[in-house]
Amino acid sequence: MTEAFWAEGTYGVQPPLTDEAVREAEALLGVRLPDALLDLLRVQNGGTVVGERSAFPTTERTSWAPGHVPFDSLMGIGTTDRALSLLDTPYLVQEWGLPEPVVLLTGDGHTWIALDYRAGGEPSVVWLDADDESEVPLAPDFRTFLDGLVPAERFEQPTKGSSEVSRRVSG
Repeated sequence: MTEAFWAEGTYGVQPPLTDEAVREAEALLGVRLPDALLDLLRVQNGGTVVGERSAFPTTERTSWAPGHVPFDSLMGIGTTDRALSLLDTPYLVQEWGLPEPVVLLTGDGHTWIALDYRAGGEPSVVWLDADDESEVPLAPDFRTFLDGLVPAERFEQPTKGSSEVSRRVSG
């Protein structure tokens, strides 16, 4: 699975993940990150996701589209300039008024896909919309989320925001 996850390119890629960086990230975030996430980040520490895994189907309408949410990239763990990181979660949660505790995986400021630790234990995966203060549960855990990813081309164009899925927070 990990071989067919990352697209070519260096956008959003952090330096190779170390055990020390994982320990520091988990201490900063106050959570234990899922093994399935760390396995991916050990292959490549963040970056663009292949087109075949660029969306997650939903059973209810979201602010993005009637039947899916975008997943074009995954943040890594690090401090590379001009690239968001899982380490930016505390600031971004405060800035966008998001629920806590969550760990943001990808997003543009207005909408996010996050690990949701509010129930305790293994985190679920949730879609968060900061603009309309809504959320949609996506998967009971990160592994199930990964297994459910499909090509975004299967769906109609988004109903809100830019036609480009890859909107970014500029800082």
